[in-house]
Amino acid sequence: MTTFRISEAAALLGVSSDTVRRWVDAGRLAAVRDEHGHRQISGADLAAFARSQVETTGDGTRSSARNRFRGIVTEVIRDAVMAQVEIAAGPFRVVSLMSRQAADELGLEAGVVAVAVIKSTNVVVEIPGHERVATSP
Repeated sequence: MTTFRISEAAALLGVSSDTVRRWVDAGRLAAVRDEHGHRQISGADLAAFARSQVETTGDGTRSSARNRFRGIVTEVIRDAVMAQVEIAAGPFRVVSLMSRQAADELGLEAGVVAVAVIKSTNVVVEIPGHERVATSP
């Protein structure tokens, strides 16, 4: 069974170690102590907790897209026809290419909060440290 230390769980959830400790102390996230006294969180418990924390659109919007990354626009590069928009969503960088007209209409510029909504039938899944790579059908 996969287990995670507090700091590893925090990195995966995109929060501080103190936040994870508070969740454990409050009983929101289960943890056990290992033989050295360090708190360990089972992978299954962490996955269930992460799933419970997933944000919905909150505004009643219904969408077939399941991948939503809220973040801050860090850069917009425009030319006559196209725009490249970069969003920092936690530790992740999301890059979108769109028409310049769309970027202008949305008022996209560095510092604007935006949500990258991604719908893809080709998502590559990697496991760090392993050579095998699985892709969705």
